[in-house]
Amino acid sequence: MTPKALNAIIACGEDSLHQFKRDFTNVESLAAELAAFANMGGGQLLVGVSDKGTITGLSTADISRLNQLLSNAASQHVKPPINPTTSNVKTQQGLVMLINVAEGLNKPYVDTHGRIWVKTGADKRQVTAREEMQRMFQQSGLLHADEQTVSTASLDNFDQPEFEKYFERRYGKPFTSTGMPLERLLQNLNLGRNGLPNLSGMLLFGKWPHHLLPAFITKAVAFPGIVLHDRQYQDSQDIEGTLIEQYERCLAFIKRNLHHVQGNRSFNSPGQLEIPTEAFEEILVNALVHRDYLLSAPIRLLIYTDRVEIISPGHLPNHLTTEQIRFGVSNLRNPALASHAFHLLPYRGLGSGIRRATDAWPQIEFLDERDANQFRVVLKRPDVQSAGVNGGVNGGVNGGVNDLLDVIRKNPGLRAPALAKLMGLTPKNIEHRIRQLRDDQKIEFTGSPKTGGYHTL
Repeated sequence: MTPKALNAIIACGEDSLHQFKRDFTNVESLAAELAAFANMGGGQLLVGVSDKGTITGLSTADISRLNQLLSNAASQHVKPPINPTTSNVKTQQGLVMLINVAEGLNKPYVDTHGRIWVKTGADKRQVTAREEMQRMFQQSGLLHADEQTVSTASLDNFDQPEFEKYFERRYGKPFTSTGMPLERLLQNLNLGRNGLPNLSGMLLFGKWPHHLLPAFITKAVAFPGIVLHDRQYQDSQDIEGTLIEQYERCLAFIKRNLHHVQGNRSFNSPGQLEIPTEAFEEILVNALVHRDYLLSAPIRLLIYTDRVEIISPGHLPNHLTTEQIRFGVSNLRNPALASHAFHLLPYRGLGSGIRRATDAWPQIEFLDERDANQFRVVLKRPDVQSAGVNGGVNGGVNGGVNDLLDVIRKNPGLRAPALAKLMGLTPKNIEHRIRQLRDDQKIEFTGSPKTGGYHTL
């Protein structure tokens, strides 16, 4: 760094990323500053600069002493150890040491007294609130809310018959064949701890879990317009029960409040949902399995005339972004729930649910609202209000199907991959549209599986 660049930083004053110190002589004081930066977004200590932004400078002997102090602080007084880097800038007033601290990967970092320090603006503070400590341990993977014991729960609140059905279905043998008492088996499956069902056990197999966990429900409301109202709504339901029951009831709420349309199907057919059910299946499962269970707040399912919103408590974990989840990148916040949800819900894990949802309905927006500590998914509805029910969906779901029919009519004999490439669609989207056209007996596949293709009827 040049003196000019250094002066530019100093001119802006201290902030969350830059701290000025005239000197360090106390190793514990230095360790606290290092830990605070590592626990947050990283930052830079400028040693040889007063709090007011005046360069006081250091001698070469000071630099040598500070390097030894820094090595001691970073390796012996911060746990786990960190690896800051340094550089020195020569100024007219003397040397300035720049100590660069990267954001830590193994949070929380503590000092020798076990204290957790974080940055608050330009200052640092000690973390004392239990919830904040839990959050930091959660971010580092040292704590998972779904594995915590529910203090008010007992085995009387656990639905053993439902669990036994699940165990036999998953493992192909009755749970009694293990020879283990229920308490030990639950602990081995990460559904219990210390003889009691944990949060995962209660959410998956609890008897009326909302009695003990009233915040972990889904609040569903359908509004007559495009804005949130306190009093004006068409339908409202507090959806309670296990995660499996909530999932099924959320889908039922969606289906009764969205349009079912005939499109080009026969009059007596049940019609299809204006947004493919598969899109909701994947988003709902992700909300129930991956929400932040350290937050005592419900999931919200809001249906407006132009969109559907599913809002989960807790923003995306760590540095995961909405762009990454679109490409299947995942970060398991609740591993115990996820491991069992694979066998109880239409959940396949591996970060593929979001991709399947967007394949089924591309008009999905993902909003990671960190200030509000929530993750919001917005599914745009077809314009059924202005175009009429059938017209709206023909412009949305069935419009794409009719486009495919027109392409096949003009290009007979093409196979699904070629049709997808020609229309700029994903394989999942093209298969969905092909299946609908075949069900409606508008196209057929002729020829061998290797050389044949689709033709209109």
